[in-house]
Order: sequence, then C-alpha cells, then structure tokens
Amino acid sequence: MATDTDIAFLLAEAADEVEIGIAPYQAVLRGGRRRKARRWAIAAAAALVVAGSTGTLALAGGTHDGGGRVAPAATQSASPEQRHVFRPQVTTVARGTELGKEWGAQVLVWGAPLNAAEARLQRTRMSAYGVSPTGIRVSSGLVGKGWVFVRLIVGDGAWNTVLDGAVEKGDRFSGNDLESASMPFWSGGPGQASASQRLVIGQVAPTAREVTCTWDDGTTIKATKAAPGTGLGAHFENLIRPVDGSQSNWFVCVAPDGKHYKSAVAKVTKE
Repeated sequence: MATDTDIAFLLAEAADEVEIGIAPYQAVLRGGRRRKARRWAIAAAAALVVAGSTGTLALAGGTHDGGGRVAPAATQSASPEQRHVFRPQVTTVARGTELGKEWGAQVLVWGAPLNAAEARLQRTRMSAYGVSPTGIRVSSGLVGKGWVFVRLIVGDGAWNTVLDGAVEKGDRFSGNDLESASMPFWSGGPGQASASQRLVIGQVAPTAREVTCTWDDGTTIKATKAAPGTGLGAHFENLIRPVDGSQSNWFVCVAPDGKHYKSAVAKVTKE
C-alpha cells in the first residue's frame, strides 16, 4: 500500500509536467553592493521600491525567540524538517482592522531543498499552503534556493500572496539597506489596479530602528522596532520585527484611510 509520502512524490512528479506561467507583474531589482539582478513577483498593482544599498534575501535555518535573531544556518547534514523544507516558518508581521474587517499579513520562509527529491515534495507541500513560487517551471528549479512568500488576508477572504521571491544565502542586509512594496489592502480583488496603495511591506537590516514610509501626498508613517513579545495581543502595525527563518527584519506601514495614495517610498531613518 502506498504511503502518504509515496503519494506526495507521485503528485509532485505529475506537477513537474505542468509549466507555471509568470505572474502578471514582475520587477527587476539590482543589489547595491553586488549589482546582482533578481526577479521579484508582486501582485499586479504593487510597486516595488528600493532605498539604500540593497542586497538579496538571506536565509537561516533556525527560529527566533520572539525578540532575538535567527539561529545559525543549518548545515547540509540537517534533516529537511530541521531545514524547514517541507513546512515553512510562518510569522505574522501585522494585524489590524480595515473598514470594520480584521486583516493580517504573514511572511512564510521555506528552506532550500538539497536535491530534486526534496524539491518535488516541497513543491507539493507549497501547493497545500496555497502558494506557488513564481517563475519556477519544474520543481528542480527550487534546488539550492529558499523561498519567501508574503501574504495578506482581509476579513473572511482567503490568504492572498502579494509578494514572493527566492532566497539567496550569503547576502545580508546592513546599514540602510531596504526593500519594500506598496499595495492596496484588497490585493487580488476586483478593481485592484485603481485601489489606494495604503499598505507598505518590506525588509531591512536587523540593526534598523526606524523606517519612515512617505506617500505621494506627503503623508508619513514611522515604523519602529518592536519590543520583545509585541504581537501576542490583538492589533499591531507600523512596526519592525524579526521573522522566523529570515536574517533581515520585516516592517509594515499603514497609511490613514480616506485618501487615495498612488505610491509610497520607504527609507531607513534610524539605524
């Protein structure tokens, strides 16, 4: 009798025969110090902005204690479970209320598969979470890469992926390095292209103490470093916080309601 793992591998093999198209919006980034181009997939209305000298995403294999940094990267002798290949590390980076409906934003970090077998099973497990790595046509394209998904939920709707990209070991955010994306709360819904870009999500170096988000009408919101334990209650936003599995910290800024914002720019204002 076939086991669950056997079935998962068969499903993954079948998935390898299907080509997944590119998301409707792509952005090309150039890392500051290394001048390395990297493709990010973003929801159709999201505009990606870069400030400072931006590196690439960095991955470690451990978890933080709610206020500290991630543990050192896992070695190749670690099991797939220890490397979080088949189950992501999930961190809620913001929660609030939008037009009377609760919303939340999460960052999912998947570890890097070491071989094709791990990659096939990881792709199947990603599907179970409702996520798919943009631009990966066959599962072998995941080998040696971690992957980060940022997803958003509003009210009783489903989780919607608003940003995803590969993780590359070795590059770390430092100083005023920053990457961010502005987007509407209703990402993926009707009329998204004309929705107000009130939400900004991004990542910074772990030393950053303050990020200032500025919208096109001059509105500014400051995200400050969260104290240990922040986020255990109901609502929290406009904060910089650690994320399980990520060597960079992540932040969220939310602009006031009642105006239409076409774009936003984020900048590290305190290190």
